[in-house]
Amino acid sequence: MISKSTIKRIKSLSLKKYRQKEKLFLIEGDKNVLEVLQSTFIVTQLFTTKAFISEYPKYTKNAKQVVEVSNEEVKKLSLQKNPQNSLAVCKLPQETSLPEKLKGDLSLFLDGIQDPGNLGTLIRICDWFGISHLLCSPDTADLYNPKVIQASMGSFCRVKIWYASFELVNEIATRSDAEVIGTFLNGRNIYMENLPARALLVIGNEGNGIRESVEEKIARKITIPRFTQNIGAESLNAAIATGIICAEFKRQQSFNPNSDLFKIK
Repeated sequence: MISKSTIKRIKSLSLKKYRQKEKLFLIEGDKNVLEVLQSTFIVTQLFTTKAFISEYPKYTKNAKQVVEVSNEEVKKLSLQKNPQNSLAVCKLPQETSLPEKLKGDLSLFLDGIQDPGNLGTLIRICDWFGISHLLCSPDTADLYNPKVIQASMGSFCRVKIWYASFELVNEIATRSDAEVIGTFLNGRNIYMENLPARALLVIGNEGNGIRESVEEKIARKITIPRFTQNIGAESLNAAIATGIICAEFKRQQSFNPNSDLFKIK
């Protein structure tokens, strides 16, 4: 039987102040839990059903403590309307220093992304396109928000994420010989641009775009063109736009002999 105090503690991890106080964060969903059990994150408690334990004995043993619960108890612990079989409580990792240089041919800087679902999807996009460095402004949504973790579908285990001011990130981009490129509605057509072999792509806030202080440092402004003359959507969702832009970067870089893609063996 799960106690009321345990339920209260688990649910409190939905709030950043309690995550920081307890130095813990919550993961839900069988795929995410399986991913974290195979990662370098420390799983302090795994609340899961007998069926899950029986199916994944190799991975459940990686948790410090395994607590077998019923499906009804999972529902009581969960923050979701339709939870699956497992929840994991993990230690917040220690913050690491910013890299001296950007790794790979494309890195991202998120300038005030607020929606947890967008951040989780952006992490997943980075994972898909092999983007190992994701840098975020201090006011971007918290990586360890359960909604971010859920939307990332396990990709948070593979993408390295830092929070830092754009000033610091811009210095790193300069040291890395990475051109700083930003997304704007009035930018140049991305399909008409010869994109660089190494770049830092800046993605702006969902409602306000890239802030002026960051815009001043951007070397090139790009946009995804509309393919209709009819008045319709004002803009694309930040995560969708990022996926399209990353695909075009990677398409061009695959034909660029100076790209890091040619160094992959």
